[in-house]
Amino acid sequence: MDDFATQAAPAKINLALHVTHRREDGYHDLESLVVFADISDELEARPAEADSLVIDGPFGGRLGTERNNLVLRAVAAFRARWPHLAPPGLAMRLTKNLPVAAGIGGGSADAAAALRIMAGLAPQKLLLGELADLAAGLGADVPACLLSRPLVARGVGEILSPLAEFPRLYVTLVNPGIAVATADVFRRLRAHDNYPLPALPDPLTRPAQLGLWLAETRNDLEPPAIKLVPEIGTLIGEMAASPGCMLARMSGSGATIFGLFGSEGQAHEAAREMRGLHPEYWVGSAPLLGV
Repeated sequence: MDDFATQAAPAKINLALHVTHRREDGYHDLESLVVFADISDELEARPAEADSLVIDGPFGGRLGTERNNLVLRAVAAFRARWPHLAPPGLAMRLTKNLPVAAGIGGGSADAAAALRIMAGLAPQKLLLGELADLAAGLGADVPACLLSRPLVARGVGEILSPLAEFPRLYVTLVNPGIAVATADVFRRLRAHDNYPLPALPDPLTRPAQLGLWLAETRNDLEPPAIKLVPEIGTLIGEMAASPGCMLARMSGSGATIFGLFGSEGQAHEAAREMRGLHPEYWVGSAPLLGV
């Protein structure tokens, strides 16, 4: 093994999220258009006698390094599934740049980054399907984060349809620093059997096509999340007023909201305006990762 291996853990954004069915086990079937932004946590691993994890970065203080940490759970799950392919130990450092419990898949992205590192160090190539099955056991968003590319997710998030094409777009993210528990949002969800996503344009190559499609969609978790955290609604309204904003919406179960832009300059200007309005909030701006 080289001296160290690194993987980015990009922010996940649900451009649209429809809750289509409440299952007998209490979980919900979803349909979501998922994309990833070029803004991320960073995971670094070095050879060691045993596994360890240090967390730093702007949001490092919000996480513990106990064994239930998703990064350590991902490494342990890989070792249990493929003990002959795993290195003896890894000394890992997670730089936590993304807010926690924010609806942008930070923990899931970190777990996926750990799986990619383990797979990259394995002496034989693993099938993506095998790795995705392992990822699904760690959390509903981990399989999508494993791919970190535009896709449609169905089921509880484990049925993935990667997109062959996607337009070049930019995003501005704002998080008010209020953690939102996904379970609390689902408990306040009024309708559990909503209609699915409309069919995507084919080919999907132009921002205008996506904008028209998104106008026919929604995030079903947004209304209950706004009741829990009214600041979400305020931020959506402010972002929507930004010049060039194609869509302002909440991602996942919140509390992060996003603005979608066709121009990098417009996205950066929106970020500057939001920082001016809310200097105490986390604000990020980046291009979306392509296919």
